[in-house]
Amino acid sequence: MTSVQHMSADYADIAVYDELRDQGELTTRIYAAPLITDFESLAKIGVRRAFGDSYLRIGAVKGFADGSLGSRTAYFFEPFSDTHANRGLLSDEMQPPAAMRDRMLKADAAGIQLCTHAIGDQGISIILDFYADVVKEHGLADRRFRIEHAQHMAAKDFGRFARLAVIASMQPYHAIDDGRWAEGRIGHDRASRTFAFRMFLDRGVRLAFGTDWDVAPLNPMLGLYAAITRATLDGKNPNGWFPEQKLTVAEAVEAYTMGSAYAEFQDKGRAPSLSANSPTW
Repeated sequence: MTSVQHMSADYADIAVYDELRDQGELTTRIYAAPLITDFESLAKIGVRRAFGDSYLRIGAVKGFADGSLGSRTAYFFEPFSDTHANRGLLSDEMQPPAAMRDRMLKADAAGIQLCTHAIGDQGISIILDFYADVVKEHGLADRRFRIEHAQHMAAKDFGRFARLAVIASMQPYHAIDDGRWAEGRIGHDRASRTFAFRMFLDRGVRLAFGTDWDVAPLNPMLGLYAAITRATLDGKNPNGWFPEQKLTVAEAVEAYTMGSAYAEFQDKGRAPSLSANSPTW
């Protein structure tokens, strides 16, 4: 039995999954997250976090903060190293950023989980700001905030990830793919905090690994290989690209299994709670 997260899922797709489930023909476990711009559709019918069963579960919405490193549209604090006038772009959903913040606050008030694509360091930082605002406005709860990809981190934000109990939902294969050329785009310093698996774990951040198919291969063994070796596809880093970020086999398997189950509200344990005495965000 496989498990698939269908991010940015269309409602027509969810309807097909549901029909297959009713007929006993759904052989893959689906965790579907429609776009955050449609959150009101879920809220109106009372869908909440972890709505559904082990075969078909919804209750999350997917937002987009920025673009990608490959297209130079990931949103950074500083310009790209190879295009000095460009810091990337915020997504259409972030025009203006206050509109995204408002959607997040309203979706959270309706009990819907927030999953947000953010790749560049400033894109990630802005989403952490919004998540912190949600906690300030609505209080502590078992929300399981997620940032999808969380690729290029500002050093100052690892601690905020941990304090807000944000899940780093990452796809390790990209590290050995992008690692062939990423330093040319963003330089050595920023690249050292790229796909920062070890930095996240050492600061108590929960990892949830996936494949990002069909952008990357579906085979999870390739993702495990990437997380454990960080050996780039061009063969130029046999000992690992930024090898200090490598994970052990056990850590990588846990991120792919228990970590992803937790991120989908499909675990049986309790969520780590934010301390009432946590520092201000």
